[in-house]
Order: sequence, then structure tokens, then C-alpha cells
Amino acid sequence: MSGNDKRPLVPLLRFSEFRNARGWSFQPLRTLAERSTRKNTDCELTRVLTNSAEYGVVDQRDFFDKDIANQGKLEGYYIVEKGAYVYNPRISATAPVGPISNNRIGTGLMSPLYTVFKFNNSRNDFYAHYFKSTHWYQYMRQSSSTGARHDRMSIANDDFMGLPLPVSSPEEQQKIADCLSSLDELITAETQKLNGLKMHKMSLMQQLFPREGETVPRLRFPEFRDAGEWKEVAFSTQVELISGLHLAPDEYSDTGEVPYFTGPSDYANDLSLVGKWAVRSTNTGCAGDILITVKGSGVGELLYLELEEVAMGRQLMAVRPRSAHGGFVFHFLATQRQRLVALASGNLIPGLSRGDILGLTMSVPERDEQQAIAECLSSLDNLAAAQSLKIDALKTHKKGLMQQLFPVLDAVQA
Repeated sequence: MSGNDKRPLVPLLRFSEFRNARGWSFQPLRTLAERSTRKNTDCELTRVLTNSAEYGVVDQRDFFDKDIANQGKLEGYYIVEKGAYVYNPRISATAPVGPISNNRIGTGLMSPLYTVFKFNNSRNDFYAHYFKSTHWYQYMRQSSSTGARHDRMSIANDDFMGLPLPVSSPEEQQKIADCLSSLDELITAETQKLNGLKMHKMSLMQQLFPREGETVPRLRFPEFRDAGEWKEVAFSTQVELISGLHLAPDEYSDTGEVPYFTGPSDYANDLSLVGKWAVRSTNTGCAGDILITVKGSGVGELLYLELEEVAMGRQLMAVRPRSAHGGFVFHFLATQRQRLVALASGNLIPGLSRGDILGLTMSVPERDEQQAIAECLSSLDNLAAAQSLKIDALKTHKKGLMQQLFPVLDAVQA
């Protein structure tokens, strides 16, 4: 190869039937697509869409549970046809340069803050997948700046339409799209299985615990059907409650003696996932305790603690079972989530007091029935956890494939 020759542009991974095909090229978006700038001047449309980093193009009312846009001022909104793509300049952890998504749900309206475009070729699923990769981030960062609010990218229309996109034969692009779409379908199917497990567990909990005012559950294991009524007791007689303690930033770090949890985002039973550590204190939870979030948006979220010891911030408390079976207490608290959220919502910042928790009333059967219920529901938790890991593995596999199936612009070397 002479010094003037360039290595063909190809992805790291290529399907066998295309390994001897010509190399790829990069072309600016403006040669492959056109901006859509038609506005709702006659106010014919009222359906407002939004482009979510996590869910793509969705109906605004469904996403926010209300209309965010002013229904009387929609004449300046862009009309977005089904099949068009939308760029949302708002940045987030999951979309660090803003998401680009394909509108698959139908014609609607988008804020003029968004950029809307349509590909010239209707077979463009390849690019829907490409925009889920990170390959185009570098160009966006080099061509734009964050807005005054530091949560939006600011990029001129000409620069955006200059975004370089990979181009190969239609057959190869469609092969890649089909491959990634099949993975999406598999992930969707496995996610539906996970949701089914969660719904099954929720239904079982509603039947394995008595309704309010009743003394026996609607569903009982055969060996306990003649065991008599459950006893109603004060929750405070069954557990001990340990409050968390606030630590100043200089009192914890990325190393230390015990994990330090400040909220549900820290919940983990794997030391390798722990990000904050502190010295030992009296305000700690231990293995077998149930951690409960008592302040903030995650009020009522639970963790059955398996780690030996965990220091807790003031947003958490540890419920330590005494008379009742630990797993039974955990699942009982899960049935009380809505009640706890309602109790917490009366405050400016959602919060539960010690009295809110200790003031609960619970019905308890004999110890062996408590254990049977706990083991049944925990087995479903284990199945759901395994299913979640399977989904995570599929997502990781897809992410790795995208990194290899799409060429990188600066991979061409002289």
C-alpha cells in the first residue's frame, strides 16, 4: 500500500456475505434527509409529542400524565409525520448530547426547540439504530455548545444537517437493522416476562396477606388451611427501628470500613457496587434488616439487607425484626407501600416519621406459616432478579454489537 492509499472504511464486525464488498463512506445528513419545518399554522392538530431519551417519541399527555404545551399556542409547533426523526437538544445522563428518535406512533406536533427531519429513503431503520449508538456524539460535541441553562445543546441548523452518517449498500444496512431489531424484540419479550413475574408476585401478595378488617388471607398453603385466624398486633411489638445519621461530605469517601447508603440509589447487596464508604457507627443496619427510605422521592422503597453492616444516612431507617420472621416483615412492608407514600406526601418534602412506621398494624400467623409465605415470595424475587440480569446481558450484548457493526469516521488511516 502506497503512502497515498487509504485503508477502506469498514466496521470492526461485518456479516460474511459483505466481507468482500466495497468500503463504507460517510455523508452529511443533508444529503440523505431534509429538515421538516411545516408548522401547525391552522391549528388543525392538537396532539403534542415529546422525544424522551429513554422511551423515544411518545405522546406528551401519556408521558407526563398531563398536557405540558399550551393548547392555545400550538400554531408555532412543527408537524411531525410518522416516520420522521426528531432531535431533542436537552441533555441527560442517558443522552449526553440529546436523543434522536424515530416517530413510530403517528402524526403529531413538536416544540420548535426540536429539530425534525425525514430521510429521503423510507427504508431507514438502520439509522434509528445508529442514533442509539455513541458514534455520532463526538461530532455533536465539536459542533455545538451547551445552552445558558447548561442542560441543552446549542447547534446551528446547518451544523446539525452536516452530521456525518455512515453509508453502505442498502442490503448491508438492512441486514444490520434486522439483526439489531431482532435483539430489540428479544429484549422486549424478556422484559414482558419480567413484568409478568412482578405482576404475579403483586397478585400473590394481595392474596397471601389478609385484607384490612379480615383475619385470614384469601389464599393459604394447604398445610395451614386449618391453622386458625391470624392475630392483629402492633408493628412496634414485632420489630426494632434504627434511624440513620447524616454524615458530612468529609466523613465518607470511596474507601472505608463499612458501606454508606444515603438513599435507594445506593441499595445493593454486592460490595463491588458500593460507591460510598464510612467508618463504623451506631446507626448501622446489619444482615437481615430491612432498609426503608423515609425521606425524598423514593419514600417506602425497601432493601432486604444481606451485607454484614451498612452505615445509613438520615434518609434511611433499618427495620430489625424481633418476633416476626424477617422475610415476612419485608413482604408485609411491601404491601404497605401505598399507605406509606400517602403518609409521607403530606409534607413539603415527602417524609416518614418513626411513628408512621411503628404505628402500623400487622396481622401475623404462626412462625412456620410466616416462613412459608416469605420463601414463596422470595423465590419470585429471585426469579425476577435472574430475569433482570438476563435482560441486562442482552442489552450489553446489543451495545457491544452496535459498537462493532457501525464504522467509526476517524478509523480511516492514511
